[in-house]
Amino acid sequence: MSLIDPGEVVPAGELGRVHFIAIGGAGMSGIARIMLRRGIGVSGSDARDSELLTQLGDLGAKVFVGHDAAHVGDADTVVVSTAIRETNPELVAARERGLRVLHRSEALASLMEGRRAVAVAGTHGKTTTTSMLTVALQHTGADPSYCIGGQLVTTGLGADEGADDVFIAEADESDGSFLRYTPRIAVVTNVEADHLDNYGEFEQVKENFAAFAGRIVPGGALVAGADDQVARELAAAARERGLTVVTYGEAPDADLRVTGFTPRGLGSRFEIEGLGEVRLGVPGRHYAHNATAAVAVARLLGHGFEAVRDGLAAFTGSMRRLERKGEAGGVEVFDSYAHHPTELTADLEATRDYLGEKAGQSGQQGRIIAVFQPHLYSRTRFFAAEFGAALGLADVAVVLDVYGAREDPEPGVTGALVADAVPAATETVYAPERDEVPRLAASLARPGDVVITLGAGDVTQLGPLVLERLAEA
Repeated sequence: MSLIDPGEVVPAGELGRVHFIAIGGAGMSGIARIMLRRGIGVSGSDARDSELLTQLGDLGAKVFVGHDAAHVGDADTVVVSTAIRETNPELVAARERGLRVLHRSEALASLMEGRRAVAVAGTHGKTTTTSMLTVALQHTGADPSYCIGGQLVTTGLGADEGADDVFIAEADESDGSFLRYTPRIAVVTNVEADHLDNYGEFEQVKENFAAFAGRIVPGGALVAGADDQVARELAAAARERGLTVVTYGEAPDADLRVTGFTPRGLGSRFEIEGLGEVRLGVPGRHYAHNATAAVAVARLLGHGFEAVRDGLAAFTGSMRRLERKGEAGGVEVFDSYAHHPTELTADLEATRDYLGEKAGQSGQQGRIIAVFQPHLYSRTRFFAAEFGAALGLADVAVVLDVYGAREDPEPGVTGALVADAVPAATETVYAPERDEVPRLAASLARPGDVVITLGAGDVTQLGPLVLERLAEA
């Protein structure tokens, strides 16, 4: 069962003036930025002021802090995300006036219309893969348009309009909205159970990914993770349709096979069989897979391996993807958007590799202090045991209460469910009072340790506060 009706795409030139409700979000602000670069009139509102609002204002958008029906102004089209409730006064006004109301994904599809679209999907790794591909292509001299669910560390941007006809987009599966895209090249990194509050069961997740792969245009291509069973099944179905298929990963039969992965400080090196060595400035085996997917897409677009490899070496990461925030008192602090058990596992394993290398150089074995904020009550209910098991890879786990985001609280669903599931070998503290966490994390850390904040909520704000506490000690 599909969660959305793909519907007809409205060309961007026919949208008129566009008003964004919650324009300050990463995805919404990126779409607004590209529209502004194309000369489309843009306005928008958000609950709070931010640097992104300032940037959009500087580009010519009319931005408002707070939500009010009057902010819709003379807009012809209103763009919303799944998180916007029907009671929002601006959405109510748009409905009453009979304005065109588009979901964020429909607005993005409008921008992709007429371009060579590359859509990157998957339960994990899509933001990093999209980011790596964008940076690598830019390094070759190409100038693609792009819209990513995160911001590049190098530029601070998550989206921009390019001069080329290629449009690279991160395709969000959480609400089925990736079914609105018709890519020339699609990437499926992996498919796991997630967003079960929307899908209900894993079978529906798989059905929607199959539908996404089915929307690749005739003569197009699918790049699929060879180490993931569902992605392999999608690859087989795509071959039957006559599409070009490139698989990647460590599986022996992968078309682009990753071998010889070796951690190197906050980076790594590995080989792509038949092509050559790749060096990355970001840690973790999963990033080697993301980079190989980027190589696959770039080659399909006609770019040579050597130029793409050099571009990947210059990639310094995406914000909130195992991002180093600083060091104080001999303790390093990192921040990660990881909010699924598999993502926690990948980042904690990468951090352990990094500490192991440091220990080999200094003789001092540091510890991992994981500060985790569960995201969504439904996800916490579904995966509390798996989150606990993943946090067992840390030496110390500090578990915050649930960041509800768009969801209302559920009786009995708290961060304690996760804390109680952490193995006994890991020192665990349940810390429901968020404001106490920076002091607590700093007090637990000692020189040589790494503190890593993990989660999709406001836990990202705690890293700088931990550094302040460490500096005061």
